[in-house]
Amino acid sequence: MCSIIIMARKMLIDGKLGNPNGEEIHYDFDLFVIGAGSGGVRASRFSAQYGAKVGICELPFHPISSEVIGGVGGTCVIRGCVPKKILVYGASFGPELQDARSYGWELNERIDFDWKKLLQKKTEEIVRLTGIYKRLLANAGVKLFEGEGRVVGPNEVEVVQLDGTKISYSAKNILIATGSRAQRVAIPGQELAITSDEALSLEELPKRAVVFGAGYIAVEFASIWRGMGATVDLFFRKELPLRGFDDEMRAVVARNLEGRGIKLHPTTNLTELVRTENGIKVCTDHGEELMADVVLFATGRAPNTKRLNLEAVGVELDKIGAVKVDEYSRTNLPTVWAIGDVTNRMNLTPVALMEGSCFAKTVFGGEPTKPDHTNVPCAVFCIPPLSVVGLSEEQAIEQANGDILVFTSTFNAMKNTISGRQEKTFMKLVVDAETDKVLGASMCGPDAPEIMQGIAIALKCGATKAQFDSTVGIHPSAAEEFVTMRSITRRIAAGKPKTNL
Repeated sequence: MCSIIIMARKMLIDGKLGNPNGEEIHYDFDLFVIGAGSGGVRASRFSAQYGAKVGICELPFHPISSEVIGGVGGTCVIRGCVPKKILVYGASFGPELQDARSYGWELNERIDFDWKKLLQKKTEEIVRLTGIYKRLLANAGVKLFEGEGRVVGPNEVEVVQLDGTKISYSAKNILIATGSRAQRVAIPGQELAITSDEALSLEELPKRAVVFGAGYIAVEFASIWRGMGATVDLFFRKELPLRGFDDEMRAVVARNLEGRGIKLHPTTNLTELVRTENGIKVCTDHGEELMADVVLFATGRAPNTKRLNLEAVGVELDKIGAVKVDEYSRTNLPTVWAIGDVTNRMNLTPVALMEGSCFAKTVFGGEPTKPDHTNVPCAVFCIPPLSVVGLSEEQAIEQANGDILVFTSTFNAMKNTISGRQEKTFMKLVVDAETDKVLGASMCGPDAPEIMQGIAIALKCGATKAQFDSTVGIHPSAAEEFVTMRSITRRIAAGKPKTNL
């Protein structure tokens, strides 16, 4: 029975199932991709390079997304990583100018910040990048359709064009790469709040900002607006921001946010927003009330699957609407695949790129390849940034069969010793006591993402603490601390909670 099922799946992929003669069925495309974000574009290009005939559809361009507008490049390029990082750079100059005085720079004249100028530069950059993505698709021979795509059969996609015309295309394989969308919190007055989409395109820079959430987006926008001079109140439901990260690093980020002038409101929910002549009145479950010019909901994103017709054709979704896939990114329908945030596996742009590459190798390259989600580095671009790779201390303890060693270093960055800024850099290594293998690394401080990219290679190669110790540091640099941490901060015995030595 098993062999019959396997053979049937193969025939369906090859386009022969249902054809009594076993002859190959003609399709308009070997692959049709719905969603031209980072993952979709990568999968399309690489599949075309393997000789596949590829079509891809994407919604019309706009910086602020909706169910009917989007743009080639997707969230990362248009309303995510790229514009966010541009604003982070812009926000960093304010504190840098303050620190410059301690280095002899005399800033006698008043220095003004032009939000509209930065916004225009940001928009020009995302338009430029969208054009590059389109050219990459065209140069690879991928046919781009502008419109909303949905799956209407195991081998059929329907594209609704701008004028409402519906055109169907047959495809041997269909790939879902529609990403995720920002969500609003269901409280009275929720329509008065904005999401990260709007936050990246505000007409005016707010003077009073309230951020509700504790993840990447929340702490990043809190840092951006504070760096640009706004007063910022950050509300979140837990004791610390950045749930899922190493607890010790979360505490460092919280201290740094407060040190930069952001007011934290832990274990607090927003209950209502009210429009007034003075701005937006924000009410909390602690009875607090404060006024804001803008309220940002940064409480998570949901897989973008609502309008794809997936369940109607039999594609399985999980309870939050994410597409269920196997280790090769295939759904329960053999001809339908999914990659990126829409699968809710590991929601990072470079991961979507990796999954797209693996998909192309598997389906068209004759080289079945599973995406590897272990030791994926990531960064939170708060100011200063946090970056990590591998296991947190809590994850290492949970997964350990033996003792865990923790090495930490906290210090005043050399730059701060002159500027006088009271902000410590913190680094951490988590090590398996028996094998000496480094299981995780974390850093919060200037240049953390740049440093962690190199550390990630070491962990991917299975580096030991002895190999870190035998590596000569670059002096003077913050990065050298990763190869000079000799003293154990604490040892956690297998099955026991962590305790300081």
